[in-house]
Amino acid sequence: MRGALSAGRRRTLRERLHVVVLAGGAGERFWPRSRRHHPKPLLAVADGKSLLAATLDRAHRMTTPDHVWIVCGHEHAAALRREARLPASRVLVEPVRRNTAMAAGWAAARIAAIDPEAVLVTLAADHRVPDSAAFARACLRGARAADEAGALVTLGIRPTRPETGYGYIRVGAAAGPGFPGLHRVRRFVEKPDSARAKRFLREGGFLWNAGIFIWTARALLGEIERCAPELALALRPLRSAPRGVASPRVLASAYRRAPAQPIDVAVLEKSRHVWTLPVSFRWSDVGTWASLAEELGLSRAGTVTLGGPALFEQSAGNLVWSDGRPVVLFGVEGLAVVDAGDALLVARLARSGDLRRVVEALRHSGQEDLT
Repeated sequence: MRGALSAGRRRTLRERLHVVVLAGGAGERFWPRSRRHHPKPLLAVADGKSLLAATLDRAHRMTTPDHVWIVCGHEHAAALRREARLPASRVLVEPVRRNTAMAAGWAAARIAAIDPEAVLVTLAADHRVPDSAAFARACLRGARAADEAGALVTLGIRPTRPETGYGYIRVGAAAGPGFPGLHRVRRFVEKPDSARAKRFLREGGFLWNAGIFIWTARALLGEIERCAPELALALRPLRSAPRGVASPRVLASAYRRAPAQPIDVAVLEKSRHVWTLPVSFRWSDVGTWASLAEELGLSRAGTVTLGGPALFEQSAGNLVWSDGRPVVLFGVEGLAVVDAGDALLVARLARSGDLRRVVEALRHSGQEDLT
């Protein structure tokens, strides 16, 4: 492969760095814009480009295009591959969803088979980070620590508000003089209630868990063996496949055996080798219409519009997305109004995190064409 050893020269960190983009989520909280065949990472929500395109731009700041990978479900594979312009060999298509532990483990096994010294930066496909340069610098700092110390590194976002929608990281002791700014992770904390989130901010020493992970393929696979035996068992046939390429039958069997767990729960919460790098750049998982509105600068007095024309009279604090028909709001506040042509959503922004219930109800009523 490109960048292999020549004349005894060890490849640089950048030459061994691969970026793995996890794009397996359904994005149901972004209904009706996010659908089975047009998932959330393909939505152009800011800066005129899709969330996936922005993620790939950040990836290309760290490594070459031939070291970028996507892990996704079969229903989204064709659309994501077209958007990313990646060859089929670097789009790992999961036969069923098993959350991020299996996705990250399969990517590590596949890449390790062709590049045993690989360092992996593992990202979500649908986050928003306006400062790509700061993001790349932080990831490269984390990659050096992962490479030299064998640590599993996660970027921790310094919190700016008592957010209850994110998990938290409790910061531990400094990692050591060779790795300034990095700390050991004392523990991971599940999404807190409002009172605990406010206490975390008062006390300090807590970071948002952004789901941005950096490790060597070898270290992750080793920690999976130690911390997640069921996951390790499911991965073994994939690790033993020639050059990491398993047949569809072997892949399907492995996924049937795999536990459906996030990588945090399966490995990081149990490992003794997890470090964090606190960072202060703006970051959002853009998880709901409400968080998108906030990310785009929604205020109580204003309204955020995407797409087509809109008129507001005695209305404020709304988000509107329409590609065609004009939308008129009169005397309403705090709404998400999203027109997708074949479906129209009108919901309170504060309740937009519950939209999965709408998608489930549509499926149960036989209207899967709208999902």
